[in-house]
Amino acid sequence: MAVSARRGEPLTLEEICTTALRMIDAGGVESLSMRRLAAELDVNPMSLYHHVDNKTALLQQVCSTVTLRLRLPADDGTPWQDQLRALGHAYRSIAQRHPSLWLYVQSHPEALKHDYPLWDVLNRILVAAGVPQERLAQTRKALFTFVSGFVFAECTGILAEQDGPGGVADADDTFEVAVDLIIAGLSAARP
Repeated sequence: MAVSARRGEPLTLEEICTTALRMIDAGGVESLSMRRLAAELDVNPMSLYHHVDNKTALLQQVCSTVTLRLRLPADDGTPWQDQLRALGHAYRSIAQRHPSLWLYVQSHPEALKHDYPLWDVLNRILVAAGVPQERLAQTRKALFTFVSGFVFAECTGILAEQDGPGGVADADDTFEVAVDLIIAGLSAARP
């Protein structure tokens, strides 16, 4: 690993991703450039290309880094309703901590790898909820779309606007109502 004369220490992919995420959180995805990132890290911009091919690859790596931090519910015998609630809160927490990155992923779904662990956990919970195998994919997509729509409305301020001029939506209570509706719907659809 090359050592920058300016830094005096090797550059790591983890450091690159952490710094890029901090920059995205501060100014949005559009504020991130390889040159700005290199300046922030005090390295030559070409040093970044030893770790990532381009900005798109960097954003994919940042997304992977964030998703690995997601607290997914364990398969520990907890009722599926509680696991689904925990998964919903974990997913929402990503958007709350990193709204610019989350909004980027919504318009660039290729930024998430297909082996994203959330899908396996959601499938496991849906099977425990009694969703038949032949309806699993459609149910997963419907729930993901429903929760993503809520989170999008929250991230963009649409949810707060629903309370009218000057009103402030209680997003936490509203999210609980949304999860209750999902659980009730899955319970009612059980064979």
